[in-house]
Amino acid sequence: MESTVEAGVGTSRGMVSAMGPVVQIDEGRIQAHLDEVVRSTVEETLNALLDAEADRLCVARRYERSEGRKDTRAGSYDRHLQTEAGEVTLTVPKLRTLPFETAIIERYRRRESSVDEALIEMYLAGVSVRRVEDITQALWGTRVSASTVSELNQRIYGKIDEWRQRPLVGDFPYVFLDGL
Repeated sequence: MESTVEAGVGTSRGMVSAMGPVVQIDEGRIQAHLDEVVRSTVEETLNALLDAEADRLCVARRYERSEGRKDTRAGSYDRHLQTEAGEVTLTVPKLRTLPFETAIIERYRRRESSVDEALIEMYLAGVSVRRVEDITQALWGTRVSASTVSELNQRIYGKIDEWRQRPLVGDFPYVFLDGL
């Protein structure tokens, strides 16, 4: 949303109002900048956590020489993860002898669990699968396929059916009304 002052006089230096220069605020650019700051902060934080976890497994920091060291770094690989803040690139460390299985993100996971929950909630609220694709493109910058949404919903419907079919153990008070 841009705001400008109507009453002004044109000069060689630009528009000047009776009270001083006109200030324009482009809220779209500000929001885009804030979104990028949040996304990059999430990315930096997750990468720092991955490095700290590798340091803990090695019992030494990167390039640190110590007798208690259990392993050394063997490079890294990039992996993409879809978060609420947008897609982030994780630099996952590799170790020479020990397996590096992080507790931060599940292996082969492409989306944060809150993103999955949001997709399921949209569908259960009555948003069509195709519309969910459009919404994810607008929110996170990547389009989630219709088959992914359907797969997530099949999983949740399985859990709902499991809950409905569970045996009821114990005493439950109830009211039964019959009438014409």
